[in-house]
Amino acid sequence: MKIYASSTDRLGSHLLYEAIVFRAREAGISGATVYRGMMGYGLSSQIHSSRFWELTEKLPVVIELIDLREKLESFYEMIEDDISALPKGCLVTITPVEVRLHKRGLRPDAGV
Repeated sequence: MKIYASSTDRLGSHLLYEAIVFRAREAGISGATVYRGMMGYGLSSQIHSSRFWELTEKLPVVIELIDLREKLESFYEMIEDDISALPKGCLVTITPVEVRLHKRGLRPDAGV
């Protein structure tokens, strides 16, 4: 599942991408990654880009969640009302993925 939004979008008092990642973890979703874009636009057709002198940058973000389709569908049902109620636009997609490798890493505190 990918959720395309803005780095400044909020869900309640939290940044949208943080809220989604924490909820995904609580829901047992296998993995989540947030990507910040350098430049982009959506249905508003307003282009946002990264400029080094800006203190607050409104940039595109992609929140990517990986798990079985059924778990992602169930998670989307949990967040659908919140996402739909956002005052700004976003896009949610679910695309089949073929996992070629899913290797667990060692935790630093687990030893060798």
